Amino acid sequence: MNHDGWAAAVSEDARTVPTESLSGAFSPRSGGENEAHIRMLAESETELPPILVHRPTGRVIDGMHRLRAARLRGLRHIPARFFDGTESEAFVLAVRSNVTHGLPLSTADRRQAARRILASHPQWSDRAVAEVAGLSAKSVAALRPALPVVTDEPVARLGRDGRARPLSTVEARERAGRLLLDNPDASLREVARRTGISPGTVRDVRRRLKQGEDPVPARQRAGAGEPTPEYVPRTGGASSVRNVVDELSVSLDFLAADPALRYSDSGRVLLRLLGAHLTLGRRRTDLTAAVPTHCRPALARAARACAHLLTTLADGLAESPPL
Repeated sequence: MNHDGWAAAVSEDARTVPTESLSGAFSPRSGGENEAHIRMLAESETELPPILVHRPTGRVIDGMHRLRAARLRGLRHIPARFFDGTESEAFVLAVRSNVTHGLPLSTADRRQAARRILASHPQWSDRAVAEVAGLSAKSVAALRPALPVVTDEPVARLGRDGRARPLSTVEARERAGRLLLDNPDASLREVARRTGISPGTVRDVRRRLKQGEDPVPARQRAGAGEPTPEYVPRTGGASSVRNVVDELSVSLDFLAADPALRYSDSGRVLLRLLGAHLTLGRRRTDLTAAVPTHCRPALARAARACAHLLTTLADGLAESPPL
C-alpha cells in the first residue's frame, strides 16, 4: 500500500476517547511539543478538531498538541479518528500530517524524518519521500547513500503514482570503478558516499577490478536488473574485518542520529552495544594478542555466546515491523 492508500485507510467517523488512555506520539519533532503552542490552544475557545490515533498501540499519530491542550482544559475525552496500519506506516502519516498543517516542522526534523522513511521504505523513490517529508527530491537523494547497508539492493523504487520503476546501478558502479582506480586505498564508506551505492556494492566493484573484470556484471549491462548480494563477506581475513567495520560504522552513524534511539533508555543501551563492537572491530588484533593463553578457550566460548545472542537479536528485529 502506498502512502495515499494509508491516508485513505483512516476511519472517517470520529469518536470520543478518554484523554488518559492515549500514550506518546509518533512524533517527528526531535524537541518534543511546543509548550507555547499548547497553551495557546488550551486558552482559545475554539473546538479542537479530532486527533489521529494508531489503534493497535493507542499512540497519537497527529494531534499531540491538541491532546495536551485538552488535558490543560480539564477535558477527560477528546474526539479521535483511528488508523490500523503498521507502526512504520503510522510514522509516515505523522510526518505527512505535520508537514501539511499545524505547527511547521524544522528542516532538521524533516530531514531526520526522511532518513527514517528511507530506512523503512527503501523502495520508495526520492520524490515520493520528498513529498511526504516536505523536502526537495535532491535533498532526499543526498540522504540515501548514508543509510545502513541492507541484505539486497531493491530492484525498483515506488513512485508517487504508486508505479514501480526499475533501478540501474550501472553508472554508479562505473563511477565507483574510476574512483577506486584513481585511489586504490579509498575506503568502502568514502566511495559509497560519493557514488550513492552501498559499501557492499563498492566491495564487489573492488573485487571485480582486482580480478581484471568489468565493474558492472554482464547481467546488469544487459538490463536484467538483478540485485547484487550485499552484506557480510563469507571469507575471513583482515580485509573482511575492515569491510564489516566500515559497514557497522555507517549503520551506527545513521542510528545514533535518530532521536527515537538516542533519547530512550533501551535505544542508548543498543547504541552502546554497537559502539563496543565497533571498537572491537577496530582493535581486534591488539585485544586478542593481550589475552593470556589459559584464558583463550573460556573467552572464545563467551564470544560465541555473545555472537549467538546478537544473532537472536537480529532475527527478532527482522521479524518486527520497523518503527
